[in-house]
Amino acid sequence: MRRPPGRLADVVGQARAVTALSRAMALSRLHHAWIFHGPPGVGKFTAATAFAAAIMDPTTRVDPTSGLPEADPAGRVRRLCDSGNHPDLHIITKELARYSDDPRIRVGKQITIAKDVIERHLIHPAGLAPTVTPGGLATKVFIVDEAELLDRSPFNAPTQNSLLKTLEEPPPGTVIILVTSAEDRLLPTIRSRCQRVGFGRLDPESMNEWMRRAGVVLPAESAAWLLEYADGSPGDLLKSLATGIDRWRARIGPMLDRIDRGEPCAELGGAMAELIDAEAERLAKASPHASKEASNKVAADSMFRLVADHLRRGLRCAAVAAPPADRPVRARIKCLELLVEAERHVDSNVQAIFACSNLAAQLGVVLSSARS
Repeated sequence: MRRPPGRLADVVGQARAVTALSRAMALSRLHHAWIFHGPPGVGKFTAATAFAAAIMDPTTRVDPTSGLPEADPAGRVRRLCDSGNHPDLHIITKELARYSDDPRIRVGKQITIAKDVIERHLIHPAGLAPTVTPGGLATKVFIVDEAELLDRSPFNAPTQNSLLKTLEEPPPGTVIILVTSAEDRLLPTIRSRCQRVGFGRLDPESMNEWMRRAGVVLPAESAAWLLEYADGSPGDLLKSLATGIDRWRARIGPMLDRIDRGEPCAELGGAMAELIDAEAERLAKASPHASKEASNKVAADSMFRLVADHLRRGLRCAAVAAPPADRPVRARIKCLELLVEAERHVDSNVQAIFACSNLAAQLGVVLSSARS
């Protein structure tokens, strides 16, 4: 497990979701399949692990202080979960491909969750007897993180189809939780078999509470911008801090301003690619089981999101400007479409320097023409 599960009381800013889970635990029979859906980084995975630990523990009772189900912290199940050693709590991620017996899967790009991962780490162990003596509401729990990566397309979904039978009729006591930020990429037949729990972006007060609990202190000179950029997502805020996205903004922001003004900026593409390559290298060192392609994609996505943020701010200004504002608005919409195209190039293993140089040149042409 990547980190010990907390308690449902530790999930900040998701009162509706936590209440739904608490009420489900109060019923005599717990549903066997769940989808936790919502924006990235808002607490879905945190809630899933907390829920899993609570439903597996026979000591779980409603705490009179929080009013939420909590397990005895000294109990055996809780201690196993906290240490990451509970044999019946399975966390499934795309990185498990590194442990496949098939060398082709081990060296894969990890852009999706391989079918082999689901078969070996969910379907097969779901059919085995639990290791720990049962006693809670569930004997085994499987959490599939980033479940939208089960297949590239919901119209060609062999991995999701392989999961259907287990999802529909799992062994008694088995609970499956799909955590996703893109629920629409799951098959309708998957969604119809699951109880859905929605998670939303945190409001400013909840973000401040989360930062206080997590001990996160923002740099004073960029705190306001970082919070606005995170847009109610603690996970995105942590990612931005680790990436140094405010430093990226300080470097390429003036270059983007120049092309906004219709001025040439030949160094933009190279600067973007340099930052992407450095971040991909950092990610690869921090997560040795992640593929090079996956690290490059994450780094490129961070860059393209930063450029998109700049374009959207300009779009809002153009939209409220005195006429004629049609051409600037259309130009920025076209630029956002160019970003999607650049993302596809990176997904196709085009090197960052070529994808970014092409993107920068096209942005310059489109924004310059909007001013002429």
